[in-house]
Amino acid sequence: MENRVMDDERRTILAFIEKQDNIFGKIETNINQVAKIANTQKFISEKELRNFSDKLSEIAILKKEQNEIFTKIYEKLSG
Repeated sequence: MENRVMDDERRTILAFIEKQDNIFGKIETNINQVAKIANTQKFISEKELRNFSDKLSEIAILKKEQNEIFTKIYEKLSG
């Protein structure tokens, strides 16, 4: 029974990881869309650029935190 619970927990964790990956995939798509607009228009205001840069920094921080969480999850799963 213990192994079955572990299998259920693993499925839940893997589903969580997949969901996180999908969320970051959507964010990356949005970043690419903003970059495409900026390249097409050949202009982006300083305010928009600052806001975009702030969001990129925030995403980098969240991605780092996510990777740390995933590392802990993998350690627990393998242990």
